[in-house]
Amino acid sequence: MNELLKNLGVIVLLIGVIILAVPAISGGMSNTILLTGLGIIILGYIGHIVINKRLG
Repeated sequence: MNELLKNLGVIVLLIGVIILAVPAISGGMSNTILLTGLGIIILGYIGHIVINKRLG
């Protein structure tokens, strides 16, 4: 459980990348998708730092 929690930020970051990659491949880009993907990537990055500071 602790190992999953340490990797939670990276998992959220990868979800953000997938949100950006799927519409880029299919050709359906919009500003909403771009902002959502960016927000999730930033959230995952900050979450990774905070979680590893508290657990590590």
